[in-house]
Amino acid sequence: MNRLAGEPSPYLRQHAGNPVEWYPWGEEAFERARREDKPIFLSIGYATCHWCHVMAHESFEAPAIGEQLARDFIAIKVDREERPDVDRVYMAFVQATTGSGGWPLSVWLTPSLEPFYGGTYFPPVSAWGRPSFSDVLREIARAWREDRADVGASAARAVAHLRTAPPARAAEGLTALSVLEAGQEAWARAFDERRGGFGDGPKFPRPSELLFLLREHARTGAPEPRVMVLGTLRAMALGGMRDHVGGGFHRYSVDGGWRVPHFEKMLYDQAQLVLALLEAWQVSGDPFFAQVAEDTLRYVERDLMSPDGGCYSAEDADSVPPAQAGQPGAHATEGAFYIFSRDEIVEALGPDSKAWELRFGVQPGGNAPFDPQGEFGANNLFYTAKTIAAIVEQTGQTAAEVGAALARGRQRLFEWRAKRPRPQLDDKVLTAWNGLALAAFARAARVLAPEGVLDEGVAGSGRRHLVTAIRMASFIRTRLWNDTTKRLQRRVAAGTAGIDGFAEDYACLAWGVIELFQATGDPAWLAWAVDLHDTLDRLFLAPDDRGWYATTGEDPSVLVRQIEEYDGAEPSATSVAVMNLLALARLTGESRYQDRAERVLAARRGQLAAQPRVAPHLLAALSTTLQPALEIVVTGGDRADTLHHTITSRYLPSAVTVPVSEAHVDALGAVAPWVAPYAARVDEVAAFVCRDFLCAAPVKAPESLAILLDDTVQPGPVEESGTIQ
Repeated sequence: MNRLAGEPSPYLRQHAGNPVEWYPWGEEAFERARREDKPIFLSIGYATCHWCHVMAHESFEAPAIGEQLARDFIAIKVDREERPDVDRVYMAFVQATTGSGGWPLSVWLTPSLEPFYGGTYFPPVSAWGRPSFSDVLREIARAWREDRADVGASAARAVAHLRTAPPARAAEGLTALSVLEAGQEAWARAFDERRGGFGDGPKFPRPSELLFLLREHARTGAPEPRVMVLGTLRAMALGGMRDHVGGGFHRYSVDGGWRVPHFEKMLYDQAQLVLALLEAWQVSGDPFFAQVAEDTLRYVERDLMSPDGGCYSAEDADSVPPAQAGQPGAHATEGAFYIFSRDEIVEALGPDSKAWELRFGVQPGGNAPFDPQGEFGANNLFYTAKTIAAIVEQTGQTAAEVGAALARGRQRLFEWRAKRPRPQLDDKVLTAWNGLALAAFARAARVLAPEGVLDEGVAGSGRRHLVTAIRMASFIRTRLWNDTTKRLQRRVAAGTAGIDGFAEDYACLAWGVIELFQATGDPAWLAWAVDLHDTLDRLFLAPDDRGWYATTGEDPSVLVRQIEEYDGAEPSATSVAVMNLLALARLTGESRYQDRAERVLAARRGQLAAQPRVAPHLLAALSTTLQPALEIVVTGGDRADTLHHTITSRYLPSAVTVPVSEAHVDALGAVAPWVAPYAARVDEVAAFVCRDFLCAAPVKAPESLAILLDDTVQPGPVEESGTIQ
């Protein structure tokens, strides 16, 4: 076992048995590189990364490679999910020098940590236009010995380039409206009208772009953004990217039709897709979206929730095929846990197999339209191939009979595959990703109301999700937050909390806590959200209003302090922070939050106009500023459920809600003083609808509240004002 054996990270422990003298990122490795005058080989990946597993099996498990690395290099392993700060620096270098990036990330550094060569996956023998890993190691070792001056000059240029901030884009003549219109047009041009999603395969879930488009629909009333969102979410939910047996979504679709997934399951995808699905249900009234959101949350509760209340990070794409279970040397393959032969389906389901085969496109020889790695064989990937109506017509059964057969089939297949070797669980708890999950559970607690307006299996789930959200927030507060220093830790792994939090941890957790306050009305949560955001400003805020640095700058081993400007699989800290500021301004009544949000949006307007698809979450915040800003106070505690449901059954992206109950009425005034006059009427069941803190007369009947809300948020042009012009 090497030095990684004692590390908390599941990814690092995966490599503890390699015949490579791995070091974790830290001064011990750096000092040895300086002392022995050796370059550093830095390998960055994460626990559920398929190609990381491939390269580990092909190269890092090979004794000859271990000897080559030990002779010429100091080898360091980094978990990108634990240390996104390190990953961002060297990923930026590889992208700048090769035009692409990904994981595993392979970078060679000087002993002073300056990068001079990099790439991603290298095969064990030269193939696909890539040199073999051994050849790369040999050539870099030669260059280090014989061309040291050139290597040093290259490294110095690379660091100088990384430290050069991108030039600000001119924003003269740009209005917020023109920026938003450019954004709508950019997504409209990329939209795949036939298959949903944007562009061609591979297709990734990117919920922040869906949240932007829904806000544009709310702002303008235009149907096109709504059509794009509902079509994309429906295609994802019906396609192979969704786990139709166990719930939840896989990482992405390798094809353009959402048929063939890359099978890993990430917590951040589940959380953000639930938020998008809940908003889609509010916009459309179609219970399909609420059902898929509920199904996804049940997966998270069942398979990603720790006993303490935190959420684990991910499940791997690879697992040992059932036929090889228990055999020495069995090799994990992509999707083995999730795919079924037709014979297995017939054996497991008996008479119900016909409905399942028709519904999910099962074929005797397998149904994958293509097999990127040759691992699916004669197995089937489940996707929705036929409607219930088509199955009724083909079989002569009733819709109820078909539905019952599919429900029984799902349960039997779930039990069948539970006996298989499971994909590996990445059981570290990350603060940022738990913040996103907290936002999803807390929002679901409000939206999936207890009144029973949804189909069976969804109605009443809001109460359960609220319990889950409170438990999750309490876990994070207890294990990862220091109330004295007002600082966060990044993760809990192997029972150990550690690594100073990054900007994304503060921003995403604040998002979740803001949602939790609106679900509970407990002012302690709002006070914590204020603390989180104020610490984010204190530690990370850039001086020129461009946003928030990803890091504090306190770690000298991180060469570059960057502002993350891209909303990718996860939205950037800056984008989330701006949206949080808009909510905090309405919830606390403090104008400083609104002012800060508008200054950042103004500073980024040139970039948003030139490259709208880079930052959809920031565009969503910009769209929110041009919609009627509502504050809704609901008094009466639990007796006001019907009023709450009237609010949450509507799509009101620019509104915040403050529930008032007797238990919290006294403390509420300390964090939201503007609420005090309305909180004094806590015994009344009533809703006060306010616009910019000017409140209409209280309404007590759900029907009256519905009329008032609908009249207040009619879509259409809103005049720009203040710094956002």
